Amino acid sequence: MRVLENCVTFGYPLLLENVYEELDASLEPLLLKQTFKQSGVDMIMMGDQVLEYSKDFRFYITTKLRNPHYLPEISTKVSLLNFMITPEGLEDQLLGIVVAKERPELEEERQTLIVTSAANNKQLKEIEDKILYTLSSSEGNILEDESAIEVLDSSKVLSNEISKKQIIGEETEKKIEASRAGYRT
Repeated sequence: MRVLENCVTFGYPLLLENVYEELDASLEPLLLKQTFKQSGVDMIMMGDQVLEYSKDFRFYITTKLRNPHYLPEISTKVSLLNFMITPEGLEDQLLGIVVAKERPELEEERQTLIVTSAANNKQLKEIEDKILYTLSSSEGNILEDESAIEVLDSSKVLSNEISKKQIIGEETEKKIEASRAGYRT
């Protein structure tokens, strides 16, 4: 408890390890950040003691439980992060490291392809939004609205270009995956 008090007062991070699904009630003021001002200084009540609360204090709690089920009361007081990795995810990460060492150009091309694909998907979404906006804001007969027709035509051309890029990207991705598969065995 003394370590906790020092960390709270001096603004050091604190790691509480191997916690199970229930937390000690004495941690409640920290989890809720129940601070108050006393003479212009942030304070917190821990048990029967009033401590100075540093804004730099950080509280981390870890568990070894594979899939912990915390009560809703706890879940609303903390930010839960699940660092558990799937075997497939681990394999992909390790494969990426090996390929980056053995054939850096291949892994670099793969990373570029991922970024390009995400950008293309974003552009397609923007085109879709633009079309929907044009359709919803058009007054009267849409076939007589020249600006709407121009937007739809340019969107169609851009969409076709992106679709072609996506097809080329998918073919390239298949080639890269075939090359990466050689490192799996």
